[in-house]
Amino acid sequence: MKVGIVGAGHVGSTTAYALTLRGSATEIVLSDVNAARAAAQAEDVAHAVPVAFPVRVTGGEISAMRNFDIVVLACGPSIEPGQNRLSILQQSTDIFRKVVPQVMEAAPDAILIVASNPVDVMTHVTTVVSGLPAGRVIGSGTLLDTLRFRAQLSAHLGIASASVQAYVLGEHGDSEVLAWSSARVGGLPLSEVSEQLSRPLTKEVRDRIDQDVRRAGYRILEGKGFTSFGVAAGIARIVDAIRDDERVVLTVSARTPKVAGFNDVALSLQRVVGRAGVTHTLEPDMNPSELEQMSQSARVIRDATSQIGF
Repeated sequence: MKVGIVGAGHVGSTTAYALTLRGSATEIVLSDVNAARAAAQAEDVAHAVPVAFPVRVTGGEISAMRNFDIVVLACGPSIEPGQNRLSILQQSTDIFRKVVPQVMEAAPDAILIVASNPVDVMTHVTTVVSGLPAGRVIGSGTLLDTLRFRAQLSAHLGIASASVQAYVLGEHGDSEVLAWSSARVGGLPLSEVSEQLSRPLTKEVRDRIDQDVRRAGYRILEGKGFTSFGVAAGIARIVDAIRDDERVVLTVSARTPKVAGFNDVALSLQRVVGRAGVTHTLEPDMNPSELEQMSQSARVIRDATSQIGF
């Protein structure tokens, strides 16, 4: 599996590192507008290979990704403390208009993974500019938010996170939807498990978990100036799902014909991911309040997408 990464900043370089440690690829090429940075990041990651898995890691131009299987787009501007993800919308769009055609020229059969914010809008932009089917352009979306949700529930219940099935849907941003009503632990409804374990999920607890999940990115941004580890691990998980044709259900973003009363919007739903990319989208199981939240989330993304003419 050959993986190209466009953008050698915090997310791109950490993604290369995560892929190397997991043995997710046989070859990785890092490309950046700053060629020296791409080369340095690649060399640094390559020094981990002797204690990881055999992989060739180099820096180079996008043209060096000729016929690669997957290309990760991590080339947007960084979010500064005090900004939200939509504040860099136009900058990201301008970059993607230039980069995506270069990627398609080098690797026309690749599956594209979008990591740059605002990720849902950039997933839409990438799908349009590339001309690819929606299933071959995958935004990292709320995959990381879903992991955060499960981690919070795991900590509260004292249960391993692997036993928690809970999802965050919609926008990867302020309007994301924590799907409490469909959350399960070991196949049982969340409310029943919390009662049996004497770990009640009061309104106060739910509100705290909601805010911890929804504001996590901002807290990290304020504390260290950027986020990288969590999203890189999520991207590596998507790469593994494609490489091994897992057909696993992940909350990733993709252009969707109709959702929550809106046409043609990219957001995160429960999607089946395998070698061909996203092959199926599952209808979410949500209560009326969550459906209303999903509609608002879709509206936010649709308005932002229209703002840039897509």
